[in-house]
Amino acid sequence: MPRFRETTLQSTPSVPRKERIKDPKDIMRSVDPAALYMLEKAKDQNLISSYDRFAAQQPQCAFGYEGICCRICFQGPCRIKPGDGPGSKGICGATAYTIVSRNIARMMAGGASAHSDHGRHIVHALLHAAEGKLADFKVTDVEKLNRVAERIGISAEGKTENELAVEVSKAALEDFGRQTDEPCTWLTTTITDGRNKKFADCCIAPTAIDRSVVSLLHQTHIGTDADPVNIIFGGLKCGLADYVGMHISTDLSDVLFGTPKPVVTEANLGVLKEDKVNVIVHGHNPILSQTVVNVAKEMEAEAKAAGATGIQLSGICCTGNEVLMRSGVPIATNFSSQELAIMTGAVDVMVVDVQCIMPSVQAVAECFHTKIVTTMDISKIPGAHHFAFDEEHAVESAKAVIRLAIEGYKNRQGMACDIPQIKNKVIAGFSVEAIVELLAAINPETPIKVLTDAVEAGELAGVALLCGCNNLESVHDNNHLTIARELTKNNVFVVTTGCSAQALAKAGMMAPEAIEEYAGEGLKNFLKRLADANQDKLTDGLPLVFHMGSCVDNSRAHDLSTMMAKQLNVDTPKVPFVASAPEAMSEKAVSIGAGAVAMGYPTHVGTMPPIEGSPLVFGIATQIASDVYGGYFIFETDPMVAAAKLLASLDNRTWKLGIHKKTAEKYETQLCENY
Repeated sequence: MPRFRETTLQSTPSVPRKERIKDPKDIMRSVDPAALYMLEKAKDQNLISSYDRFAAQQPQCAFGYEGICCRICFQGPCRIKPGDGPGSKGICGATAYTIVSRNIARMMAGGASAHSDHGRHIVHALLHAAEGKLADFKVTDVEKLNRVAERIGISAEGKTENELAVEVSKAALEDFGRQTDEPCTWLTTTITDGRNKKFADCCIAPTAIDRSVVSLLHQTHIGTDADPVNIIFGGLKCGLADYVGMHISTDLSDVLFGTPKPVVTEANLGVLKEDKVNVIVHGHNPILSQTVVNVAKEMEAEAKAAGATGIQLSGICCTGNEVLMRSGVPIATNFSSQELAIMTGAVDVMVVDVQCIMPSVQAVAECFHTKIVTTMDISKIPGAHHFAFDEEHAVESAKAVIRLAIEGYKNRQGMACDIPQIKNKVIAGFSVEAIVELLAAINPETPIKVLTDAVEAGELAGVALLCGCNNLESVHDNNHLTIARELTKNNVFVVTTGCSAQALAKAGMMAPEAIEEYAGEGLKNFLKRLADANQDKLTDGLPLVFHMGSCVDNSRAHDLSTMMAKQLNVDTPKVPFVASAPEAMSEKAVSIGAGAVAMGYPTHVGTMPPIEGSPLVFGIATQIASDVYGGYFIFETDPMVAAAKLLASLDNRTWKLGIHKKTAEKYETQLCENY
């Protein structure tokens, strides 16, 4: 593959928007056979889903799509037109580049808020459990607690696990609300020295999560910042605050519930069982969902007394990923097809917490016997049951939810269920710790060297993170699957999180059989060597792609890249590591992407964010960011072209790293730090 400089040459959208959306009025916008089955049923029964609503929205507003509609004050909305006339600027005089940069920066603030509020909830649960205020929670993984404490500079000597957990929790809360100018602890202690220096030099290291969000909202208020570069760099600070919130969430969830290890389960709508009480957990907060999982095991007898053969739990979105990783709970589906699960007629209760929950699930549920249960004070749906989840009475709350589901099962008797018998085997649970343990079977002294050696030797082309949402701008799940197949065919080691992971799980790409079908020879050999070295621990082999968890668990992939950088003795912009959000949709995806670019990764986005209205802002994202931070965005809606660009980026980095190493050896100098 030809090598070329990583610039906007490989970052410009190749296809105009009107040609990117194929047959926008066609609702059959999925490659998931279970989703297509349910969409046919929905058409027959006149049931409305997000697929219908997407079609009804076409054509969508070009002003909003391109990011040149400003609603920050209520003189407008102002919609910017080309040219030099009065309509080329907002009423206040804001240009297209100011409006576009403010809009996208505010999305970064929203994404950081969502992940970090999730993290704060986890911190409070651990703190209160360690203080003895929550009887239903405890420190589960003491080793992880000790590792986190050591990393952030807290000694465990002479302390009980609860005393240590209190100190760690308070240190995490300091990262939310610090009022001094020291950067966040969960940032400085988890990245390379090079990134720490870069962030300090550019003044984008967040001092506190809440402060970063508030500052960015202030910065983008009418009449404050009009400089698009300054605004975008303010957004990068918020992206790093998002990284801090994600990392805290991952670390302390592991401490509370256990660090994931490989588990075997299944994915797709076929996991639902007509003869069982079906409970779906949906959203993003593991505190409730893990409690539901634990309690369900104790309530099988109540379900059987109601005539069911047991309780079937399954998950949607990242709550589903959390309980999949730790407890092997199967995945029902992902974001875009959440309504379709209810349309099977088999779901007795869908219990939801926060983020990515379509309000329409209640309307669909009303066509069936299904009960929607909201649980969080900030996330309610009119018409749904609301069980205010209280950590102090977590088990009691979870039992109430399951008893409602058991009643639902009784009411379902005599009603028809139509469950597509489509599902695939899934091997998941690959935390960084689990991956390192696998590598240690080959090299116990320096496990990560097994991975970096394979990259340097050319056996692997590099590592890719596939993450993010579904977005019906593309065909549901298609971008995820196409890019994963192309990358693995070309010997890229793929790790995955979020709805991307669920797309790959549903399609069978987390089963050992997928290795033979899709992997290139180098990747096959690497995975076989890994599986052979761990055959005493693995009952079902290894999958083609490694599921690392929920969207906050993107921090695990960051840690993997940082470990590779330290082993290679370089900063992260030189590591052959790329990220892709093939069907990005939410504000969280924008903040994740901003943080990834600041860390130095080529970051592909497969659905266009609202920035095309300003060529200047587009250039900041795709080229200026690269010049400053080493990472950049690749905006590409064609998944085949996107895969080729990601492979080119990996090839360029591997080649450049090899040249720098040979030069350092030849002249007996330090390895070049430039990227």
